[in-house]
Amino acid sequence: MRWVSLLGAIGVLGSVHGAGTPVVIWHGMGDSCCRPTSMGRIQELIENGTQPGTYVHSLMIGDNTLDDTINTFLKPVNEQVQEVCDYVAQDPALADGYHAIGFSQGGQFLRAVAQRCPSPPIKNLVTLGAQHQGVYGFPRCPGESVELCNLMRELLNYGAYTDLVQDILVQAQYWHDPLHFETYVEKSQFIGEINNEGPVKNLTYAENMAKLEKFVLIKFAEDRTVEPVESQFFEFYQPGSEYDILPLRESPIYTEDRVGLKALDLAGKLEFLTIEGSDHMQIPTQWFMDNVVANFLQ
Repeated sequence: MRWVSLLGAIGVLGSVHGAGTPVVIWHGMGDSCCRPTSMGRIQELIENGTQPGTYVHSLMIGDNTLDDTINTFLKPVNEQVQEVCDYVAQDPALADGYHAIGFSQGGQFLRAVAQRCPSPPIKNLVTLGAQHQGVYGFPRCPGESVELCNLMRELLNYGAYTDLVQDILVQAQYWHDPLHFETYVEKSQFIGEINNEGPVKNLTYAENMAKLEKFVLIKFAEDRTVEPVESQFFEFYQPGSEYDILPLRESPIYTEDRVGLKALDLAGKLEFLTIEGSDHMQIPTQWFMDNVVANFLQ
């Protein structure tokens, strides 16, 4: 497969197929699989905090890290998700299942993998700062790609739900406009579909998610990038309002169990954690080791 290149294998060099459950990680917007100060560091922490020889793969979409970064803005989400589904199905190290950790937009993308591609199974799915209900606001763009961030803002200003922008811009595909809810449901190529917002529901989404052993949602309390921050806990503005947040357990995605959240919650498999005092993707090392690695990756 083209995107699983030599550089893509950087995420697994030095790993041996040991007794620990394998771990797959997916980075966020403006980042790449293997930057030593971001996903490279996360991979190192996981390898050091789990059983010796645990297989850890940091996903790269593209032939190199530059492609990987560009694709966080300009490669359609559904294509990325399908490529990851194909990869995990073909990697023998993952055949018996794996844990998955998604950072920022990588969180909702891995959740789509869990919903659409249950084999091999994700055991524990952990998302940090994910936009599970999408975003409604222009984020303070992380990473080093200032030009791509500026392009993103220009395209969203042009019209998030135009066919042109939906077809090419990743962030438009999880744009959720509560003031134009019917347009969002009709035009959203990713987040509206993966949240079963349309009139025809995909029942397998809830069935597949309910198979998780744990679904862990982690929110950054002082997040200045994700708008609204409550999206990290599957909460969002009420349709028709850009101020009033609808609590999760009162929202249709939960009450109708559109993606398995209610089933997971009732089974004690849905976890909510908050990193107090932290901005988007500012993850204290010891907190990550104590609350994520020790609890959900062993």
